[in-house]
Order: sequence, then structure tokens, then C-alpha cells
Amino acid sequence: MAGPLTGLKVIEMVGLGPAPFCAMLLADMGAEVIRVQRHGQALGERARFDVLGRGRRAVALDLRQSEGVETLLQLVEGADALIEGFRPGVMERLGLGPEQCLQRNPKLVFGRMTGWGQSGPLAQAAGHDINYIALAGALHAIGRPGEKPVVPHNYIGDFGGGGMLLGFGVLCALLEAQRSGKGQVVDAAMTDGTALLSAMMYGFRAGGRLSDERGANLLDGGAHFYDTYACADGRFIALGAIEPQFYAELLQRCGIDDPQFQQQMDPRQWPQLKAKLTALFLQRSRAQWCELLEGSDACFAPVLDWAEAAQHPHNRERGTYLELDGVLQPAPAPRFSRTPAATPTQAAGEPQSEAVLRDWGLSDERIADLQQAGVI
Repeated sequence: MAGPLTGLKVIEMVGLGPAPFCAMLLADMGAEVIRVQRHGQALGERARFDVLGRGRRAVALDLRQSEGVETLLQLVEGADALIEGFRPGVMERLGLGPEQCLQRNPKLVFGRMTGWGQSGPLAQAAGHDINYIALAGALHAIGRPGEKPVVPHNYIGDFGGGGMLLGFGVLCALLEAQRSGKGQVVDAAMTDGTALLSAMMYGFRAGGRLSDERGANLLDGGAHFYDTYACADGRFIALGAIEPQFYAELLQRCGIDDPQFQQQMDPRQWPQLKAKLTALFLQRSRAQWCELLEGSDACFAPVLDWAEAAQHPHNRERGTYLELDGVLQPAPAPRFSRTPAATPTQAAGEPQSEAVLRDWGLSDERIADLQQAGVI
């Protein structure tokens, strides 16, 4: 093992999306994470496509049996943290809620990932990323003037406001447990996390610098110098020349001497200036604009697709992407100077229940009994 979290032991209750993403982040950084999945559940050949499941082994337990529950509680005794992403109350009904787990291991950090949170009127309602970011106000802000909100994949709720928030919360609680000797529950909700990601926007809005109208603001595509543009070959480029010196370089490199462009921060000018830039960027291919602008202080980048991103020279030199068993995927991040993360291993296919339980301290006799009872 390698990475700054080497020595940390985490139990992951296998679920969907944000909780596995959190577990992947921890495993990437060297934590020993075991995935607890339903008895008889295995990905088989599909495991190599389960990028969120990389870097950890799995144990399959029948939690409908009391011996399965007891086995998991034995694992809890040796764990630093447990993370789960079920609806509120599911773990309690299994006999594996925080009360039971903390009784067995008072230092355990019990990380809970939900959309709405463990409490509140919507706590028991079903939902997905789009619903959580809608309720938190973020979805309303994404889109063009006069058009409906644009769905931004599930980056904001599931992963930014969900999995990363849970990872941050778990590590905060683990640091505190080192001082106090006491564990606690981490209630991470995607609505809360999405709201938190919007902190700067709320500050802008309070200060009169953010309109509720979509596509009319500095950072939402309203400004001509912060938007995407089509090129002659149908590909796109992205501009972000906000600061005056960067904006000046953009104008200089593009040969723009139209005096109207000197009114950079006048929103009344933005529609006309955007129309002029639209016509300008349609005159050359994306590659030609890259040759002129990429690597400069004009705050420029080509809009790359999934495959192109992995092949870009900057990303290749930094090793931003890697390939495991033929599957292209992002490499662990961030980078550490003294305790770098190792290259992750592929996700487990068939569960390795016996080996995992043995490594976590269960005796061969106990494992044999569990096999006989059909618990593993």
C-alpha cells in the first residue's frame, strides 16, 4: 500500500454513486477499504468497468441472517470508519445502525450519504442528483437566458456535493477521534453539499453581483469573455479572460481593435460583443485557435471530448489519466510529495470473502462456520 491514508481501515456498504466515489477516494490514497456486498452479488466481467469500485476487495455477507450481521459487527470492531449510502433507517433495520456499531467500536466514524439528509420532511423520499441540486438552487442557475435549466450530468450533487463532502466529513471526524477517542456519525446530504458549493454565488447575490436570470452573469456564460464558441470545423473553444490583463492579451492575440471591446465589464454590451466573437471564432478551426492562443495568458482552452482529454499533452505529462485492464479513467488526485498514491488496482470481480475475513482477524474456524451456514 502507498499514500497518506495507509493504515486506515474502512468498511464500505456497497451502494450507488456518491458513497462508492467517497470510498474510491479513500482507497486511492492508501486506505484499506473492504466492500460489503449482498450475498450472491458479483459484477463478474463488468467489474473492470466499475471505475468507482477500484482499489478494494469485496466480501459478500448474507445480512438477513443474524450471523451475517454479527460478522459485520466483528469487522466494525477493527475498522476506523464505515460508510453507507442507504435511505435513513435501513442500517438500523439491519441491526447495523450507529448505536449498534459504536457500541462495538466507540472510536468508529459512521459516514452516512443521502440526498436529502438523515432528517427533514424529504428524508424518506426517493431522489437523484437532478432533484437535490434543484432543491439547493444550483440547477436554476445553469442555462441560457429564456431557456430551461441545463442538466450538468451528476457532477454537482452526487460527486462534488455528495461523495467529496462525505470524504471530507469522514476525515474530519477521524482527526477528531484521534484526540477524543470517540467516534461519531457524519450526516452528509447532497442538498447540503450543493448549497455549500454555492457559497460564493450567495455572496455575489447578496452583494448585487449575481442576477437570478440564467446566462446573464459573469460566470454563467453571460459575459462574452467567459463562454464557449464554435469554430469553423464544428469544434468548440472556451474563454475565461476575466482579469483586465488577460482580457487585453486575448484582444491583442486575436487582432481585435474594435473600441467597443474596451467596455469589458458593461453587461449592456455583452450581447453585441458576444455576437462579434461568435463570428470571429467561426473563421478558423479549433486547431488554428489553439495554435494562436493555447498556453498564453488569454485564459483559453479547447473543449475536448472524453478521449481527447486523455491525449492532451498537458494531461499526458501529468499522468491525469490512466488505463486499467483496458478501461480509461482518471488517476488518483491530488498529488503528494512524500506519500504519493500508488496506481490503483482494478475493482474486485468475485468477492474474496474468506481472504478478507481472515485478514481482518476472523479465525479459520469462524470462517468455516460461516461458510457452512451460507452466510458467506
